[in-house]
Amino acid sequence: MTAGRLVLHFDGACRGNPGPSSWGVWSPSGIAKSGLVGRTTNNVAEWSGFLAALDAAIESGAADVEIRADSELVVKQWNGVYRVKAPHLLPFVAQAKEKARRIPRLRVVHVRREENGEADRLANEALDGAKG
Repeated sequence: MTAGRLVLHFDGACRGNPGPSSWGVWSPSGIAKSGLVGRTTNNVAEWSGFLAALDAAIESGAADVEIRADSELVVKQWNGVYRVKAPHLLPFVAQAKEKARRIPRLRVVHVRREENGEADRLANEALDGAKG
């Protein structure tokens, strides 16, 4: 583990709901990743982005991680403010809890959409690339 602090941003993108979906993960420290989710809902795309952000944090070896997102739903569900009512989201929560155990200090915070532009751009580029 590195002693450094890592800040990550994630976002999910969905064209239609359901529709083609993707995620993006970005960090000021140089991490930039994206991936396709398939045809699904916006909430699944957002949770997929959160899982990808957790993976990036684990891969980095950082011991102090702050994950930022403009998805109020995911952030508040993760932090226990909202219950996860949709049964199809429960496996995402279980995976996230398993991954989070590997990160000594983890905070997940909500940011305004304007503060999450790079993660949004990566998620949308993934969808744009899937068309061609």
